[in-house]
Amino acid sequence: MSKVEIRTESCKSCLYCVKFCPKGVLDTGTEVNQRGYPFVYVKNPDDCVGCGICGLMCPDAAIEVYR
Repeated sequence: MSKVEIRTESCKSCLYCVKFCPKGVLDTGTEVNQRGYPFVYVKNPDDCVGCGICGLMCPDAAIEVYR
């Protein structure tokens, strides 16, 4: 099973990861980080196939995918 780790303090809610995830694993939360941005969270962890597209799309390297 794959695991997605979000570094919430680095996320600026650009949502590229949410838009490009082929399985709809990620979503935007309502909590905000110290910089004032609502950050992404793993909504459907069991659906992750470990493709790593979310991590590749993130301009702030806030996502790590473990297979």
